[in-house]
Amino acid sequence: MNVLLDNSSIFLSGFGNTIKLFLISGVLCLILGTILAMMRVSPVPVFRAFGTVYVTVVRNTPLTLVFFFFAFAFPLLEIINRADFDFFVAAVIALTLYTSAFVCEVVRSGINTVAVGQLEASRALGLTFGQTLSNVVLPQATRSVVPPMVSTMIALLKNTTIAAGFSVAEAGAIRDILSEKGYNAMTGLLWVAFFFVVLVVPLTLLQRSLEKRWSVAR
Repeated sequence: MNVLLDNSSIFLSGFGNTIKLFLISGVLCLILGTILAMMRVSPVPVFRAFGTVYVTVVRNTPLTLVFFFFAFAFPLLEIINRADFDFFVAAVIALTLYTSAFVCEVVRSGINTVAVGQLEASRALGLTFGQTLSNVVLPQATRSVVPPMVSTMIALLKNTTIAAGFSVAEAGAIRDILSEKGYNAMTGLLWVAFFFVVLVVPLTLLQRSLEKRWSVAR
């Protein structure tokens, strides 16, 4: 307990950055992932091909390599001025691009649960592809999408710890900071693990609640 009390500011700052990283990346990957899912079911071959290639490449690329690209290769390519480079922004981009591929597949699986007859009826009524998705498909797919989407968000929350290896002062860096100050590394790890459980439990309860509620509604 002394480790926690004596270093409360370190824990607050670390987990504060973790939550910030999670929330920003979570919102962005939900938006990008949904757009990718729409592209994957689009009647336009170019959009479908782009969505398929993106998801295939990103899902089969380790997240650490994605971080490496934005943290090291990105500045070396001089796409952005080194003086203006921000590791936190790079972490947000890496997590967003990586997780959006998984969000895409979750949304696409939800879209596939909607009966084909409803799509045909929408076309018969003269609705465009966009109108069909927004007014018919996505509202119904939400029931199937939300529970597995929570699992994807939980994975995103835990993946934020990788940012600690790329100069982002978040929860994953707490152990190293405590070790440098002479504290037992295992004690620091146990406290970090405990607070991650505290963050994940509400998401897990939300997932179970939605599964229970919507399994009855279906």
